[in-house]
Amino acid sequence: MYSDYDNFNFEERLQLTESEIRRRHQQRMFLCRNAQLLQQELELEAELLEDNPELAQTIHALNMQEIQSNQRGLENVLGSEELASKEQSVWSKFFPGLGGR
Repeated sequence: MYSDYDNFNFEERLQLTESEIRRRHQQRMFLCRNAQLLQQELELEAELLEDNPELAQTIHALNMQEIQSNQRGLENVLGSEELASKEQSVWSKFFPGLGGR
């Protein structure tokens, strides 16, 4: 069976293996840290929404409008690309730079 390592001697294979182990370890550490940060973000968001039910309702309403807008946008793409290009994200109306097309 042919392997990418067939053209390398033992020492070269060992170095490549060690390098791959280090790369995978760094990738796992990155993913682990990313998961921790996402968990912290979710906890902070939950805390913020718990402390401010009006904000939770507003975000829910904006999300529903965004979903409806996206659905209309998909329908417009099939019928009229001009309408779809003029349609603006609901989020970008309230938070410029966050969800513009």
